[in-house]
Amino acid sequence: MSIEVGSKLEGKVTGITNFGAFVELPTGATGLVHISEVADNYVKDINEHLKVGDMVEVKVMNVGTDGKIGLSIRKAKPEAEQRPQRPQRPRGGGGRPSAIERPENFEQKMAKFMKDSEERLTTLKRATESKRGGRGARRG
Repeated sequence: MSIEVGSKLEGKVTGITNFGAFVELPTGATGLVHISEVADNYVKDINEHLKVGDMVEVKVMNVGTDGKIGLSIRKAKPEAEQRPQRPQRPRGGGGRPSAIERPENFEQKMAKFMKDSEERLTTLKRATESKRGGRGARRG
């Protein structure tokens, strides 16, 4: 029995670390379930979800050339149990996208930054010069 990406297998938790859990698969190989792949919600302490000896259903996410196997418990759940993804915002049909939807390119961002920066510098210079009594020393 070979381990293929996308297959779902039953495995036994053999070790727990602060970054995930090691699961022994039926083939005898061991894979890692990263802490982010344990549950749909944020997992601060993996020990609250798993303990050594637990039998878990895992999905094979990747198999590295070095033999490392990446597993997921949350993606092994049936589709109905998984957290629904955020709905996509509908895009306006036809025409050009609005200014809110259209991202600025680098040049536009830089031009805006330079304009804001110049305005702030001008305001700052005016405020400082009025306190000092004008530009330069008075010559008499």
